Amino acid sequence: MPLSDEDVREILRIIDESDLAELQIETDGFSLHVVRGGGTGAGSGDAQPKASPEPAPADPPSAVPEPAASGDGHTTIPAPMLGTFYRAEAPGKPPFVDVGDRVEPDTIVCIIEVMKMMNSVPAGVAGTVAEVIAENAKLVEYGQPLFRIEPESA
Repeated sequence: MPLSDEDVREILRIIDESDLAELQIETDGFSLHVVRGGGTGAGSGDAQPKASPEPAPADPPSAVPEPAASGDGHTTIPAPMLGTFYRAEAPGKPPFVDVGDRVEPDTIVCIIEVMKMMNSVPAGVAGTVAEVIAENAKLVEYGQPLFRIEPESA
């Protein structure tokens, strides 16, 4: 499903209201790469959108962030994209996971809504949920910590 002009405007609005410096979105037949300031564009601080009809190759910065170990031995699950974080599939439904729940790498831990599209987020690691960091129904940014997982002992 291609992005409409209204979708692109909404993305730019979200970026403008966030602290993001860069965002790249790719769908079938469409690529949008937005860089705020510092680039080769008009004013500094302005978002400079570049749209192309063909998907661009994925750059390492736009890759999905991997769960990362922290100093206390826990692993952090980061947000793979900018959007609205939801702990459950619908209002009134139980959360996908809660503190104390065991997860596998393919266990869905939350969804992130971007432009009315729901994106499932897998844990990416096996272990036990130690903390839910992100607040339900709030905007999260790319790479922002969502959960802390106590990894399985080897």
